[in-house]
Amino acid sequence: MTGNLLLWLLLTSLLSCPTRQARLTVSPSSSQFFKGDFVSLSCEVDGRSGGWTVKRNNTRRWMTQCEEWGKPEGSTCNISYVLPLDSGVYWCESSSASSSSSSSSSSSSSINISVSGGSVILQSPVLPVMEGHDVTLHCQTKSPPSKLPADFYKDGSLIRTEPTGHMTIHRVTKSDEGAYKCSIQAGGESASSWLLVSGSPPPPPPPPPPTIFPLILHLLVFCLYLISTLLMVSTYRQKHSDNCLLVSMAMTSLDPAKEEPGDVVMTELRT
Repeated sequence: MTGNLLLWLLLTSLLSCPTRQARLTVSPSSSQFFKGDFVSLSCEVDGRSGGWTVKRNNTRRWMTQCEEWGKPEGSTCNISYVLPLDSGVYWCESSSASSSSSSSSSSSSSINISVSGGSVILQSPVLPVMEGHDVTLHCQTKSPPSKLPADFYKDGSLIRTEPTGHMTIHRVTKSDEGAYKCSIQAGGESASSWLLVSGSPPPPPPPPPPTIFPLILHLLVFCLYLISTLLMVSTYRQKHSDNCLLVSMAMTSLDPAKEEPGDVVMTELRT
């Protein structure tokens, strides 16, 4: 009985899983925003949207849909004026997941968004960065000038000071993962954002080695064609030689100049 129940649960979960998973994108692409910024979140599957909705968890409520805090447009949710209470975890969920017991299988990966009421934010990638790629972090002030000297920190420790307010990490690795923040003198300090690094994609498989069977087949066909051609040429030449011999013999028998003397004597005696 227990085995049948486990099998039924397994089949139910497999049948309820979507064939493709949605991907949540944020525009502008950043994990931190100033109070009053416009933010757009979109669910996409292979470049197309439809059948998905944006949900979030924050410090006040859990599992709330876009209709309660934004303006939905298909599978996109727009927040025209973000507030600090909009900070939270966001993800995409299929429209049918709310009535399904396996909603987790119909959800995208989640992202963290932080809205600051202060004057400094750290603009960092909201999605994981591919290992081996470069990534640039910007320490941004709400009011110009924005390119001011900034101190950058990782996991609470100072990394370095950049005179133009942005820091580039070349060829990131897993060791570069961590909580980053920045501060500007007389401007303030940003909140921390987690930088994620994903593994590099596997190299494409090498092309399969050419099999020897097609080569042997082509050679066999070529040899048969060559042999048949040689046989045809040989047969043609043999027939042509035989025809020439018959014509030569016929011409010899009809030529009176080549008659033997005995034949002439026999003709005279008969007369």
